[in-house]
Amino acid sequence: MKASMSNVDSPPFLKMAFFLFMALTFFFLGSHFSDGSHQLIFFSATAATSASVTISPNFHQFFNVSALIDPLPQPPPPPPQVRGAIKRFGILNENGTMSDDFEVGHFDDDDGAIPAEENRGNDDPAASAASAPYKLAVAKFAACPRSMSDLIPCLDNSDAIRRLKSAERLERHCPEEGKRLSCLIPPPKGYRSPIPWPRSRDEVWYSNVPHTRLVEDKGGQNWISKGKDKFRFPGGGTQFIHGANQYLDHISEMVLDIKFGQNIRVVLDVGCGVASFGAYLLSRNVMTMSVAPKDVHENQIQFALERGVPAMVAAFATRRLLFPSQAFDLIHCSRCRINWTRDDGILLLEVNRMLRAGGYFVWAAQPVYKHEVLEKQWEEMLNLTTRLCWTFVKKDAYVAIWQKPSDNSCYLNREAGTQPPLCDQSDDPDNVWYVNLKACISQLPEDGYGANVARWPARLHAPPERLQSIKFDAFISRKELFRAESKYWDEIIASYVRALHWKKMKLRNVMDMRAGFGGFAAALIDQGLDSWVMNVVPVSGSNTLPVIYDRGLIGVMHDWCEPFDTYPRTYDLLHAANLLSVEKKRCNVSSIMLEMDRILRPGGRAYIRDTLGIMDELVMIGKAMGWQTTLRDTAEGPHASYRVLVCDKRLPRG
Repeated sequence: MKASMSNVDSPPFLKMAFFLFMALTFFFLGSHFSDGSHQLIFFSATAATSASVTISPNFHQFFNVSALIDPLPQPPPPPPQVRGAIKRFGILNENGTMSDDFEVGHFDDDDGAIPAEENRGNDDPAASAASAPYKLAVAKFAACPRSMSDLIPCLDNSDAIRRLKSAERLERHCPEEGKRLSCLIPPPKGYRSPIPWPRSRDEVWYSNVPHTRLVEDKGGQNWISKGKDKFRFPGGGTQFIHGANQYLDHISEMVLDIKFGQNIRVVLDVGCGVASFGAYLLSRNVMTMSVAPKDVHENQIQFALERGVPAMVAAFATRRLLFPSQAFDLIHCSRCRINWTRDDGILLLEVNRMLRAGGYFVWAAQPVYKHEVLEKQWEEMLNLTTRLCWTFVKKDAYVAIWQKPSDNSCYLNREAGTQPPLCDQSDDPDNVWYVNLKACISQLPEDGYGANVARWPARLHAPPERLQSIKFDAFISRKELFRAESKYWDEIIASYVRALHWKKMKLRNVMDMRAGFGGFAAALIDQGLDSWVMNVVPVSGSNTLPVIYDRGLIGVMHDWCEPFDTYPRTYDLLHAANLLSVEKKRCNVSSIMLEMDRILRPGGRAYIRDTLGIMDELVMIGKAMGWQTTLRDTAEGPHASYRVLVCDKRLPRG
């Protein structure tokens, strides 16, 4: 017994017991910390002597150039969903109106699940495990009454319009938050796939725009005629009943410097009718923004867009039009029924704001050629344009042409007290969203920005001088960012043409919902796609619209928390890059997608390029609207933080 006890008390035994205790202690600590975020790291001789070089985390990383144009902080990630919880989105409540508290769905492994092919490319086991159990089904949106098939929400808001004066009634007055669109606008009975361009310039299906008021009112003026199942457009107008081409030749011959498709690239046609003026300018490489109010001839803009001609509803009334200063090389008014000299010429001053330095105003109206009856109106027009420093260039038959000055020298040398005055230096002529008209002359930039644009087609890719005036935080020079954006979209559109066969798609009317510098639209031109693009610059970001016009493209300012001023079913393709994740911080995403559905033609397609974090929500809303959705990886691969959601809006059955 004593012998055994002495062995236990011996020093070697104590040492072994101590080392065993320490080993168990380190094993316990290592096992405990390895499961959490705090890891106990052991260094080995192998690690210490490794000759490997640490690779930068930015190696082969993709940087989203488009997002750099307007670098906004991303919203914080949503809190993790608890198993069994109902996720809420703003879609419809029991009364059929928009609500932030609507319970949009329940767990359903069949109808509401995102198909496996849409979630392909997500090789992160943790992400797959986290997302798999939480698929949601979304309540389907109901169809609106067929009487709403031509609804323009902010221009058909009868509750607000009936309280307004006559001029204000032509402008946008959007419904209040609780009364906004919460159903799907149906097409007219018998709607069919539109006739493709260029045939659509001359004829469209009657069933797609089943309204005969214009035929009844303008049938004798060579605007429009109706056959058995089609409307036909002979190419004439009230002032050019012999055809738009002859009329355009007449203008070119009057002023030799008006070279359509070279120094005249971007045109505004005021009171456009069915837009034959703009339709025939397209063949001369001229992009025309055709505008008309929603008046007694309600559907003229709808006819223009059905033909495949750029157009939108807009009126000269009490607010600035949604275009930047120095946007148009030429502004045209043929019997547009606007009194340009009223209220101290405030409407012609708006033309002056939008007209590029050295640009032309073409006026074809009764006062031009009926002096014996309307001599007073003609004299008032000459007097006003002289005070605006416009040069009266020429009058021939029923057309008169003026030219805007190229600099401020005439403005500054006018006699003291000459009306209208110059605008205050603090006035921003590019600030247009809900801005009232101003009875003053917008001065031209002293540095000449906007006046010296290159001729078409060189101006499409030449960084314009006004690029330097855009207000945003940039990490690199604006010219480099401009070129980077162009290259970025060139590569993407080239891949779409190659892999997704875009040239086989019937693309004519295209909208870029967050246009940046217009790189997407420029890439479509470079790829030879026979389409035009409405470049929309959201009010939530930097105003890049002047750059878009300097490139020879067209566009408009807009707030996507409100409906857009166009008829339903007017665009073949909607493109939204880095838009919905940004606007989600300001308004309801489902309301934006409902507006997308309203303006997208049946058979049309939407490409939504955005962060991975918002895609599940967009897929669910898209399915609730009846869209067929496919989630695709970007060219950067399955581990990129972006995806492309391709949405197809089906044609109606029967």
